[in-house]
Amino acid sequence: DAPSYSNFFDRKRHELLQQSGINLDEALSAAIAADNAMIDGINRRADTVIGIHFCRGNKRSAWGAEGSYEPIADKVFGSLKMDRYLLEFDSERAGGFEPLRFVPTGKTVVLGLITTKEPELESVDELLRRIEQASKYVPMENLAVSTQCGFASAASGNLISWDDMRRKLELVAEVARTVWG
Repeated sequence: DAPSYSNFFDRKRHELLQQSGINLDEALSAAIAADNAMIDGINRRADTVIGIHFCRGNKRSAWGAEGSYEPIADKVFGSLKMDRYLLEFDSERAGGFEPLRFVPTGKTVVLGLITTKEPELESVDELLRRIEQASKYVPMENLAVSTQCGFASAASGNLISWDDMRRKLELVAEVARTVWG
């Protein structure tokens, strides 16, 4: 889980860091280097898969960051030693799928299309349409679907019920079966 990357694409956070004198390009490079050093330190088996989730905040059904992945996409997707990128795309706050053009061949993008912040279920047809849009940038066999985040980033949880959570997970499974069999 990597909520710190949102500092580099959320305009308000970006401006605060700049005002405090932080060189954002150097800070982003340092964050990537730290994550890569951690990955290099893992004793990986051949079947080990490493992924990273760019969290935008998820506490009491609120979010903490907004903005497209565009400002960091080229550098992050091209430099991080990840097998999978778990990205939040559950609302317009995340921007479009265009930044996915920087995902290297063979990497998997898990599209977090289903919100865990609200009880209402997304339309299957809309989810299928959005997956099709994302496949313009990443081949369908390298895409997956999930909720945008876990069901909360804190013990206080989100403002949805256990039944809502179950229905959300059933929706993930239904969409995945429809798209990938």
